[in-house]
Amino acid sequence: MHNIPVFIDETQSEEQQKQLKRIAEYWQFSVQNTLPAGLALTLEEGKLAVKDFSEAKQQGVFVDFLSGSSVYRQQHGGGKKEPIAKAVGVKGQEVPVVLDATPGLGRDAFVLASLGCRVVMMERSPVVAALLADGLHRLSMQAPEMEEKFRLIHDNSIECMNTLDEQIDVVYLDPMFPHRKKSALVKKEMRVFQQLLGSDDDADSLLAPARELAGKRVVVKRPAYAEPLADVPPAMAITSKKHRFDVYISTH
Repeated sequence: MHNIPVFIDETQSEEQQKQLKRIAEYWQFSVQNTLPAGLALTLEEGKLAVKDFSEAKQQGVFVDFLSGSSVYRQQHGGGKKEPIAKAVGVKGQEVPVVLDATPGLGRDAFVLASLGCRVVMMERSPVVAALLADGLHRLSMQAPEMEEKFRLIHDNSIECMNTLDEQIDVVYLDPMFPHRKKSALVKKEMRVFQQLLGSDDDADSLLAPARELAGKRVVVKRPAYAEPLADVPPAMAITSKKHRFDVYISTH
């Protein structure tokens, strides 16, 4: 896992350059004014993005809680009948407080917030945390009632779960896993994430602190063909077309 520079191009507007300088200062990223050879942070259409400058036409990877697909799923998804809703225990008026300890680009966190959950996102990579913070900032301007359901913590989940003094009903885990069949978008995102973060070698270490913290359950999202996390069999599993949600019920 490593930090990457913020690329500030002299052709960008003064306001864009100021915004990127603020981001670099806050997250302690270096600033680069010459064209990067690989990954760097920049602004694309008003969104903070990680872009691979070795591939000139490649669009950057960014967080967009208000993307067409996210909004469509919010409006037309299965709601409380969705597998993820069943897995975390959303039913009737019961909407748990969820810690998403591996939020990535925040798509599942947005689904959970759309179901009414309060969601704490805990991200250890400063680059990914910066993308999430930028996405939340834009969400706050367009849908403040949704943004209020989120909180972002920049910290190592494995360590922080042991010391978090907060009532968490459900811990949600979705560690990186090599997918067999990938869309072009997922391929691009996975490639960027793997370059940025390396492989998720310590993913198995997430389960024990998650089970200790969760008041009600831990939910682990896995590809349908994958072994359980840390080879620990779940109490039950809820399946969808491509994924399986392994559920570990809390006993403390």
